[in-house]
Amino acid sequence: MGVTTYTQEIATLVDPARVFKALVLDAENIVPKLMPKAVKNIEIVEGDGGAESIKKMNFVEGYPIKYLKHKIHVVDDKNMVIKYSLIEGEVLGENLEYISYVVSFEGSENGGCICKTISNYHTKDDFVVKEKEIKEGEEKAVELFKAVEAYLLANPSSYA
Repeated sequence: MGVTTYTQEIATLVDPARVFKALVLDAENIVPKLMPKAVKNIEIVEGDGGAESIKKMNFVEGYPIKYLKHKIHVVDDKNMVIKYSLIEGEVLGENLEYISYVVSFEGSENGGCICKTISNYHTKDDFVVKEKEIKEGEEKAVELFKAVEAYLLANPSSYA
């Protein structure tokens, strides 16, 4: 088994606490609302939604993938960090065991937020993850993040 590590940073003008509350603590409600052409719903299939829970993101009919299952390892409200793994779904295919993520939300000089993500792709055998596949995932993450940013900027009292 090999591991390919990828890092990504996304900047926003929104305070990190608001972004963390929306994207981490209330993902089940906000993500389907902001991405209705992609995400049908997010359900908690095990646990209470916090650490050690499993969440399933179901996509709308006709979307290229049907669902993703994530195992939540750590939700650190104080430091605004979440650690989780993608454990099931078509994205893993035949060559990935799982993908682990560490996502932190940090303040920036302009009063906004820098969302830092470290992704570790755990592969089967000697498979090597192609940069193109990583970029596709990155684009989806940016799309979601920018949708949340637009919503929070348009609704300054939400998640305050």
